[in-house]
Amino acid sequence: MNPVEVQSLSKVFETKEGPLFRKVPKSLVAVDAIDFSVPKGEIFGLLGPNGAGKTTTIKMLCTLITPTSGDAYVSGFSVMKDQQKVRENLGVMLTGERTLYWKLTGRENLEYFAALYHMESSYAKKRIEELLELVGLKDREGTLIENYSTGMRVRLSFAKALLNEAPVLLFDEPTASLDPQSSRLIRDIIRDLKNKGHAIILTTHNMEEADVLSDRVAIIDHGKIVMLGPPSELKEKVKSSDIIEIEARNLSENAAEALQSFSEVSNVAVSALDPSEDRGLLRVHAEKGKEVLPKILEFLVRKQISITKVSFIQPTLEDVFIAQTGRSLRD
Repeated sequence: MNPVEVQSLSKVFETKEGPLFRKVPKSLVAVDAIDFSVPKGEIFGLLGPNGAGKTTTIKMLCTLITPTSGDAYVSGFSVMKDQQKVRENLGVMLTGERTLYWKLTGRENLEYFAALYHMESSYAKKRIEELLELVGLKDREGTLIENYSTGMRVRLSFAKALLNEAPVLLFDEPTASLDPQSSRLIRDIIRDLKNKGHAIILTTHNMEEADVLSDRVAIIDHGKIVMLGPPSELKEKVKSSDIIEIEARNLSENAAEALQSFSEVSNVAVSALDPSEDRGLLRVHAEKGKEVLPKILEFLVRKQISITKVSFIQPTLEDVFIAQTGRSLRD
């Protein structure tokens, strides 16, 4: 069995909607019978927009949420039946700074979590020294977490996930809020962990990071895995069309929707570049892009949209998602 096996895993949240005294039950399917596995020495990217089911999946894997149906196995232990054993085999970094104790120092936080893992004291001390050096926080080990910068808290949370040298690692947005140098450091450590045989699940909104780090990715949307495979293979699937990237001012959703009616256009996505300057980015998937481009530009000019840059680009994981769902991963 692989270090991670997910089998028909589902989570349904029961809610109530309606006026105060006439609320009716409603079921919200957050994760819908997903299957995947992660072998030793693989980085598995789990990608999708907010609300797609990524975080719910991660929380089920680390036993914070009980699945409605299906099961998942970590090092052979069931998240439904063997929660304690699952936790012993996991190193977890979740999004958010509240995974640390702000009234403790960096070292005290790691000592506290080492005690929870029942680590032998001399080994725990040695391991904490290694990790503080690894993430560049040795000189700030005596500083209270409340006085850490956001990036420092992220790096300490990452170190905490490595304390018990677990065979399976879950990293939720591990480089969020980090400067480029710190992001590169964390990515290098993740690659080294992979080479040492750890099974790693990575969630991120950084498509370039997922592309560079992941051996395979699963794209999840509305609780279902809609695509799964190596990034290179997934990107090959959208090479049948050209991708035109247009930077412009005064972009509107209406203009993007109107472009969708062009027979040559298969998908259109619009996103904000700088809302304060009303700058946006339009990404158009089209057959024979060079032939249809003049028609697209003429249409945008008629809509009084100010075009600042036009380019043809190679497909990214973002484009894979757009081609599959018709919307952006950042929606």
